[in-house]
Formats: sequence, structure tokens, C-alpha cells
Amino acid sequence: MAPLTLAAVFLASVRTSPDRIALEVAGVSRTYRELAGLARRIAKLLVSVDRPAPALGAVFAARSEVAFAGVLGTLISGAGYVPLNPKFPPLRTAHMLSVSGSPTLVVGAECVTLLDGVLAHVTRDLVIVLPTVDDVGELAARFPSHRFLGRTDVEAAAPLADTPAVDPAEIAYLLFTSGSTGLPKGVMVSHANVLPFLDAMWARYAITAEDRFSQTFDLTFDLSVFDLFVSWGRGASLHCVPVESLMSPDDFIRDHALTVWFSVPTMGMMMRNLRRLTPGAFPSLRWSLFCGERLPTAVAVSWQAAAPASIVENLYGPTEATIACTLYRWRSDSLAESVDGTVPIGTPYPSMVIAIVDDELRSLGPENKGELCVKGPQVALGYWQDEAKTRERFVAMPWDVGPDNRWYRTGDIAYANAAGALIHCGRNDDQVKLRGFRIELSEVEHVIRQTANTTFAVVLPYPSNQHGLLGLTAVVAGSSVTADEILDGSKTMLPDYMVPGRVVFVEVMPLNANGKIDKPALLAKLRADDET
Repeated sequence: MAPLTLAAVFLASVRTSPDRIALEVAGVSRTYRELAGLARRIAKLLVSVDRPAPALGAVFAARSEVAFAGVLGTLISGAGYVPLNPKFPPLRTAHMLSVSGSPTLVVGAECVTLLDGVLAHVTRDLVIVLPTVDDVGELAARFPSHRFLGRTDVEAAAPLADTPAVDPAEIAYLLFTSGSTGLPKGVMVSHANVLPFLDAMWARYAITAEDRFSQTFDLTFDLSVFDLFVSWGRGASLHCVPVESLMSPDDFIRDHALTVWFSVPTMGMMMRNLRRLTPGAFPSLRWSLFCGERLPTAVAVSWQAAAPASIVENLYGPTEATIACTLYRWRSDSLAESVDGTVPIGTPYPSMVIAIVDDELRSLGPENKGELCVKGPQVALGYWQDEAKTRERFVAMPWDVGPDNRWYRTGDIAYANAAGALIHCGRNDDQVKLRGFRIELSEVEHVIRQTANTTFAVVLPYPSNQHGLLGLTAVVAGSSVTADEILDGSKTMLPDYMVPGRVVFVEVMPLNANGKIDKPALLAKLRADDET
């Protein structure tokens, strides 16, 4: 019987390929048997904890064996996982942990020193598993309300043999994305959402146990689910790119003879700028995949030359549509279909349906621009504890008479060209993408207003160039707080990619005809000032 959960996907390969390499991270390789052993011991500790429904477990780790075993152990214990990022400020991490309601937390060695800052803002009692910590006594003394389990407890635990039954409709993972209300919002993705995506990927890319996957994405980025489970579902090996190689991973690709590469286009652009995409540089690659932001044609052309035996594809999809829902295969004639130096986002996955609609949700014909909406089994469950926002974005279409009339409104503007390929044209709101990360400008503005102690503050997507957005700029009026103080305060609440690169002060905010702050006028002013 085909696996119906992410845990079952991994465990099937443990049975068929126990001695093959499942993971290579920090220079250490682990077989499927070894990785499963650690994951099952972690699961044994987690499953004994009383967990409210839906069962969730948080994982605070990154680019370590514990990070991956923590995800797997949480899933094997019957819970969905909630990844937390050590790059995020402690306040933000504590908020996600608290809001998720997770009673458990698996912590990697790389995050132990960050625990004090997070737990200082968590009021709920937790069971905290630290598989690499020999003595948890100091932590237990500082935080007596929590229960700490260290290396000895993990090693003494009998591997969980009987995996709890999990309904595929239950949450597989809860990912927090930038929110328009000033706080991150959680997207609930079920096992039933993920499995159709995996099926499509396994079939399209003919993945085998001989494949060697890159792993570039943080676990808080849903594209990481592709890396982990498309590879593990076929007994392939996953190779985690170390932080020091992320800027220029060309040697890593060659040294590990990778066959499947997946990253944001920004990594390809950096490698191109550093002249690392020399012709024939990556002979082992057979698939070169990009997602998370616009793919410049210049990157596609250069990467194709560097990996001549690979097929280059551009994937598109919001977290709410489970990783990716459309894709475009780069061809020799693709330049003719590209618009403004950007590769099309293509056509929907086999199980997905797309529509372009106007503001009244009326379906538009080919080559008409409108909001891109998607439906199908990959459309997520909705937003965690936010029924109003869920109703706003997950809607029924007045013209859809099919049995499953539930669509996700992406907020992306697109149209289908004459060949039927989707062309992405921007957003209908204040959401932007920076280095593949989704950012609601209103969330950043909320923080800037707090740190600047003023109601007059906006955040603009500036600067940018022909390849896309380079950063954010905050424009502030009516504040006596210095720029450094504003930015330092922002860093305590926002991850680094959301913190503006600079603050510009103005005497008075320009207003448009509706009495709102005139952001286009401010953008024009910034450009003019920088040109003088």
C-alpha cells in the first residue's frame, strides 16, 4: 500500500534501503537505519507526552543531524512538526512556539545557547529533548517548570516500534510565514496535501536510490520538504550544504556528485556574478530546479551551460498550495516566451487547477491579467487559529460547479501566454519576495512604528535592480528615535531578511488623493535622491 503520511514515506525506505546513505550533514553520513534509530528514540520520548489535538511538536535546530532526526522523530511519534529557526530573534521564535501549542521541543546543539532567550518568553510547561547535551542540570535549575531530557535519556529510550496511526488529513507541518497583522501566521499543511506533490515529483523526475540531492533550504522554508521527502521517499541520499558554502556551492556540487539541485534563484545569480557557472562545471547534475522567487533568464541560460546534462525547471507555489503547484521546463526556445528577463512559471501540476480572476472573482480568458488562484489536493487546510483569514484567502468561486469548489487566492498577478504558460506579473498587495522569503511589508511597518515611536512610518521595496528586489527601506516622519535605534529594535522582533537596510527620515509624509501615504511618491524620491 502506498504511504499516506510523511513518516510512512521515510520508513518505507528504511525497510527497503536500510544500509544506503540517507543523510550527509556536517561531514558525517548516516544510513537510513542509523537515522531512523535516532528518530525512533526521539519519537519514544515524545509519544509519552500528553498532547492536545491536533498533535504538534516543535523542532529548534538547523543543518544538523538532530534537525532532521527531530523532524522525523516528531512525525514518527504521530505529531506534525513545527520548525523553528535559530536565525530568528528569540521573541519571534517564542511567539511561534507559544502560538503552536506544542508541548514538546527538540533542540539541536546549535540552538542550546539560544534557549534562555526563547524560554524567557514561554509560559507553557514544555518537555524539551536535547539529544546532544550530556548534562541538562543547569537548564533544569534555571527553568524548573520545564522537563529536560538529554543525551542519556535519548540513548536509553527504546526505539518506538509501533508508529501511531495518523489520519492523512491531520497536519504534517505548521509553517509560519510573514503576516499582514504584524505577527507571523501559521499555515497548516496536511499529509494529504503533501503526498500528491510527492507523487508528481517522483514521477516527473524519475527519482531512484542512486540520486544525490542538495539540501539548501532552512526547515522553516517549505521548499525543504521537497529536499527531505522527495529524496527519502525513493531511498536517495540528502546532502546538506553547509552555511559556509551557501554563497558559492559549486565545489560542494562537484565534490558530492549531486544529481538533483534545488535552490532559490538568488543562489544561481550569486554564482553567476562570481563567475562560478562556467560551461560544463556540473556534469553530474541531471535536474536543476529553482523556486521561491522570479528566475532571471540570465541565470537559466548560465546554469544550463554549467550543467549541460541536466534539465532546468522553474517551479512556483505559495506555502498555502504545498511547496509548488506550477512548473516550467527551460528549453532552447524559452527566451522567446520569457517576459522582462524572467522565466515563465509554466503550467499546473497534474492534480492542480489554476484560474485567473478579476476583483469580483470572475474568470478571465487567456492573455488577460488577473489574480492567480489554485485548487486541488495540494491546497492547504488554512491558517492556524485564524478562521477569518482562512475564509478570506480560501474561497469558493461563483462559476465553479465542480465537486471541490475550494480555491486559494494567491494574491499574485499573472496571465497565460499564447502557448498556455503562466507569466508572473507581480502582486495585488504589499507582499514582496526577498531572497526567496515572503515578506508582508505591513508586518515590517508595524514593527518600525513601534521602534520609531511614531504612527508615520512605511516600508518600501527598495533598492532593486533588473534582477529583482535587493532590500527594504523604511521611511519615517515624526520620530525622535535615531536610525540605529530603530533598526536595532527591529532586529529583536524580525528575522534579518525582514529588517530594512536603512531608515530615511522625512519632514512630512506625502499623501495621495485618498489621504493615504503616497508610497509611489516616496519611491520616486528615494530613487531621485540616490541618483543625485
